[in-house]
Amino acid sequence: MRTAFISLDDLKRNFAEVKAAMKPKEAIEESNRCLYCYDAPCIRACPTGIDIPSFIKKIASGNLKGSARTIMEANPVGATCSRVCPTEELCEGACVLNDSSKPILIGNLQRYATDWAMKNEQLLFKAGESNGRKVAVIGSGPAGLSAARELARFGFQVTVFDAKEKAGGLDTYGIVSFRLPQEISLWEVDQVRKLGVEFRMNTKVGVHIDAEELLHDYDAVVLAVGMSKVPMLGIEGEDFTGVYDAIDFVESTKTGLDTHLINKRVAVIGAGNTAIDAATCSVRLGAENVQIVYRRTQEEMTAYDFEFDFAKQDGVEFKWLTAPKRILGNANGDVIGLECVRMELLDVESGRKRPIPIAGSEFMMEVDAVIKAIGQTRYVSLVEQFGLAHKNGTVSVEVGTGQTSNPQVFAAGDVIFGEGQGEAMVVSAAQQGKNTAYAIYNKLVKLQNETA
Repeated sequence: MRTAFISLDDLKRNFAEVKAAMKPKEAIEESNRCLYCYDAPCIRACPTGIDIPSFIKKIASGNLKGSARTIMEANPVGATCSRVCPTEELCEGACVLNDSSKPILIGNLQRYATDWAMKNEQLLFKAGESNGRKVAVIGSGPAGLSAARELARFGFQVTVFDAKEKAGGLDTYGIVSFRLPQEISLWEVDQVRKLGVEFRMNTKVGVHIDAEELLHDYDAVVLAVGMSKVPMLGIEGEDFTGVYDAIDFVESTKTGLDTHLINKRVAVIGAGNTAIDAATCSVRLGAENVQIVYRRTQEEMTAYDFEFDFAKQDGVEFKWLTAPKRILGNANGDVIGLECVRMELLDVESGRKRPIPIAGSEFMMEVDAVIKAIGQTRYVSLVEQFGLAHKNGTVSVEVGTGQTSNPQVFAAGDVIFGEGQGEAMVVSAAQQGKNTAYAIYNKLVKLQNETA
């Protein structure tokens, strides 16, 4: 094993934002390439329906506040999404210029406008006149934050409950700093807080306050808690020192950096976006070698293509059709190896191909750390405290409104993702949060006013 000296300052530089922002001249030139299409396909491709030609035209004319407002009007986490959205698959993928040259760099222009709003401390919205109604929002991630923002603009008194110290959920804690600096998410939180929304941090519903109390004290509840920890692998050796939950691992890099992985060998189990984040974080923490271990092939991996390319550029290696069998440790309880088995995919009548171990194909990987990134568990207990219909923790909702089996409770974000429902994207969670706000307004205010 090679030994390299890497300081804490080096690690901090490694976690600085990778992608440079557009310069003013670049932004003007790029915005002037836009055709400002009528019935623009880029708008239809955006889950939050941002009026993309309008915000780009405002950049071209120098109206950056108007541009940022147009973006954030549709997407309360638009600054975050400018950095983390799979724009190649969404708005930019739908751009008409794909047929003749190259698409407009919509994500970069969105970042340019929202960065300007942040740097110039712009307050883009104001709260609506009070309607006398109260709503509790559980979770301050993209879905909860979007719901809270829209509800405040409709005149609701909104209280957000979150177990963490800082608001923002996934955007604040779960996306690596070199793609999304924490201050971006916290600015979006501040935009909502300045509307008069109350944030009760370090408050876990079901522990510090009961579900029954919320249902009694509030006219409606929005459940936007996301998902929980990575499940156990179910193999020998998971209790050794050096075995990490990928969610906790990435979060630790958002709150502070240390040197524990310098010159170490790391295996990441899984091939979704969280696995990629864990792997690239490991590289930036000074790991000598990082390998992603996945029991299927590249074709079946759930990580975005741009995430995969990013990991390869960072030197991350991929072991396809490989599954962990047991984790080995030394007498001190430290990880020293990972025993794996080769897999083959068998056709099934419906759904994904099933990976099957190949007898006698076991082999050993010498590693110093193992990071588990095989999905996330659900907040089943919390869901059941509200008495909601669910399937394995995925809450069942009415399409378009987010209303659950309890008409007083609405749900959005990852808590409704899975079992055939929704999409696990920040931008989709933002739209779902907005939808719950519209549904609550229609039910508690608009409909009652019309029938009064």
